[in-house]
Amino acid sequence: MTWLKPVSIDENAQAAYNDFLRDLEARLADPATDRNVLAREVLAQAIYGREYGQLLADAPLAALNLDARNVTFEAEYYLATDPAQFAPVKPLLWLWKNLDLTPVGQNPVTGIPVRRLLAERIFRRVGRDFKCWQNVEFSVGYNMEVGDNVVVHRHVLLDDIGGIELHDGASVSDYVNIYSHTHSVLDGPDVTLRRTVIGRGARVTYHSTVLAGSVISDDAMLATHALLRGDIPPHGIAMGLPARVTRYKLRDPQETRVDARVYPHDEGRKANPRFPGPTPNQTRKPTLEEMGEG
Repeated sequence: MTWLKPVSIDENAQAAYNDFLRDLEARLADPATDRNVLAREVLAQAIYGREYGQLLADAPLAALNLDARNVTFEAEYYLATDPAQFAPVKPLLWLWKNLDLTPVGQNPVTGIPVRRLLAERIFRRVGRDFKCWQNVEFSVGYNMEVGDNVVVHRHVLLDDIGGIELHDGASVSDYVNIYSHTHSVLDGPDVTLRRTVIGRGARVTYHSTVLAGSVISDDAMLATHALLRGDIPPHGIAMGLPARVTRYKLRDPQETRVDARVYPHDEGRKANPRFPGPTPNQTRKPTLEEMGEG
């Protein structure tokens, strides 16, 4: 049972919002739609309250930056980004990112359904009733796999360059960072991609960080400000830096689909052809003398 209550707004405003959402959904579903044109037109209306052509004539710098073909994303500089997969989602990510900075994006009545429509055309997979709040960032978007009833809260970073799975009912709290790539200690350009998995009903709580390749099992929890490099078993609660399992939820026996003890882990894929082999161990523990105890 949810702890949220239904909230309504003025019926005339709701009707206008519904018309906007239906039109956006129809245009997104039309294979003839140029997504770059669609995105810039919606943003011109949402940000400047005018048609794109008029804005281009009056304020070309503002207008040109609304068209995703005239901007670059950080992901486009990465060797691991697939240009063929990124090209069709780029204008939708640009629309998502910039719409979040407007009243349309900040209003849950319009922002959440718009993000759901965009996620259906950006993510590899998205289930029913996906709820995403404002100012969430993705690396490429197309490597996101999201189940039913998943909630992602504000100011979350989902670095999906190596793949992220959010299973049914998973909850990601505000200011969480979830990564799917790592850098070598000695050579920053030596990058390894590893899929990161968040199980069914798992909760990743405020300001915590999940590093690449970690598997959080069904019904597990990562505590506030924790740093996870590894796994959490079913019903486990991990906390600390680095995170350790310190408690277990009191649960009756239940079916588990994502169990970190047996769930397939990503062995890692290299993102830079200059570093094709597995990255060897590159660190050692400090000596007593180096620790000032010698």
